[in-house]
Amino acid sequence: MRILTLPLVLCGLMLLSSINEINGLKTACRNGWNLINGRCFKYVPSRMTWAKAERNCISMGGNLASVHSSEDYYDIQSLIRRVTHELKETWIGGSDAAEESQWFWSDGTPFHHTIWCPGEPNNSRQQHCLYMNSGSKSCWDDCQCHYHKPFVCAKKAT
Repeated sequence: MRILTLPLVLCGLMLLSSINEINGLKTACRNGWNLINGRCFKYVPSRMTWAKAERNCISMGGNLASVHSSEDYYDIQSLIRRVTHELKETWIGGSDAAEESQWFWSDGTPFHHTIWCPGEPNNSRQQHCLYMNSGSKSCWDDCQCHYHKPFVCAKKAT
């Protein structure tokens, strides 16, 4: 019986290693991070301001999530739904605080794809931070950055 133990352990380790290799990339999506479209995402249910959420993501090696396609958006929504069983209003990494109407992602990637709710962004009362899952359409809205919301972090898969 002991003779079979070592080969089974080695086989299990090889299997885990192959699972972590996807499309030639070894992924570092561990400890609650989820692989989505080549990046690692983590939903954080703790409610924070946008700036504190961004700092929290940076401390974990990422940034608040940027969204580059509808597929990204729906996959992030699926992640939130798996964790919370509903679509909660959630900070992502968009901001126009530096210059009004000039939206950027906190990770420095281009801000091209948008899923704004009708009439948004409207900058009502100095709204400079972006959250997702607003209203019945679960789209994007701008919001005052001092509100406390859960958030999604993203980082490169390594």
